[in-house]
Amino acid sequence: MKVTGVKTILLDNVAPYIGHRKWLFLELSTDEGIVGLGERPTGGIPNLKSQIELIHDLCERFVIGQSPFDIERIWQRIYTEPHDYRHPSLYGIPALSAIEMACWDIVGKATGQPIYNLLGGRYHEKLRAYAYMNTQGIWENPELAGERAAELVEAGNTACKIDPFRPITGPPRDYSLKTIRHVARIFRAIRDAVGDDLEIGIGTHGQFSTAGAIRVASILEEFHPFWFEEPVSPENVDEMARVAAHTSIPIATGERLVTKFEFAEVLEKQAAQVIQLDVGQCGGILEAKKIAGMAEAHYAMTAPHMYCGPVAAAAAVQLDTCSPSFLIQEFNTNRLHSEIFKEPIRFENGFITPPSGPGLGVELNDEVVRRQLVA
Repeated sequence: MKVTGVKTILLDNVAPYIGHRKWLFLELSTDEGIVGLGERPTGGIPNLKSQIELIHDLCERFVIGQSPFDIERIWQRIYTEPHDYRHPSLYGIPALSAIEMACWDIVGKATGQPIYNLLGGRYHEKLRAYAYMNTQGIWENPELAGERAAELVEAGNTACKIDPFRPITGPPRDYSLKTIRHVARIFRAIRDAVGDDLEIGIGTHGQFSTAGAIRVASILEEFHPFWFEEPVSPENVDEMARVAAHTSIPIATGERLVTKFEFAEVLEKQAAQVIQLDVGQCGGILEAKKIAGMAEAHYAMTAPHMYCGPVAAAAAVQLDTCSPSFLIQEFNTNRLHSEIFKEPIRFENGFITPPSGPGLGVELNDEVVRRQLVA
């Protein structure tokens, strides 16, 4: 079997724009009629023209004419041969991830197996999942956080994440003691409402200074958060390790890291205990499996990031199912995530049921794709 062509599909998302306003899929076609599906998470990039061109360029140079079964060789050639792309970055590696994902989809379809069966088999029968808590009005009225937490528990959820510090982007900064204690009141309202029935992850985006992150952690420790996500920017692993050494809250990171090489440093320096790799960005399914294996060897857990379209989400589910180090899967969706597939991924009572179909286990609904195509 050989790959014979590549097609990119750019779609308009619908409000609320979970996974950003545009979704970028690709299809790899083969000489045996099997088509593989992949996704490059858009990350809010306003103009995707360069990414579309990059995908086509990489496929024409390294994929078309090759066997889709030769995933390791294709990956290494794309990663090492174009000198200017080799440095791990969120520019080139997500395109590589999408291509690799589509190759795995072809292999699964050709063998009649879900991808997780080709990577060790099903380890988890169902996958614990979490999503963001609705924070509208919570800052003004912390008691609302308790009400929202109770609603999540009643719906079967066992975990959630909340972004209590704003703004979420910009250079490192410190927050006043008054602000931090106000966030503590939000956490206290949640604990008072649901006790230990709901894990609460602190969602941040690297916006603290090292000292500021340690101060925040010391005040919020009493609520035993699920994790403290990206307390400092991920570029400086030593500083993240410094935060980890000063708190009992597990540190989480990974959504902005790519390839096993960057994750290896995080694990070796004990900078994080919860690894939030993004299958659509870190290098693809096999690369994510290697990272999950490294986490397992360091007694760390994986909680894959998922702020993307549904194809990359389906790839994450395949990884989760066969990974002993899996802890929990982020699962943020809107109605289009379900409509885009003929049979959507099942999410009930806080858990995802892995699909049993071949490859990624999902198939695009062509009518919905045509409706959402960017003109």
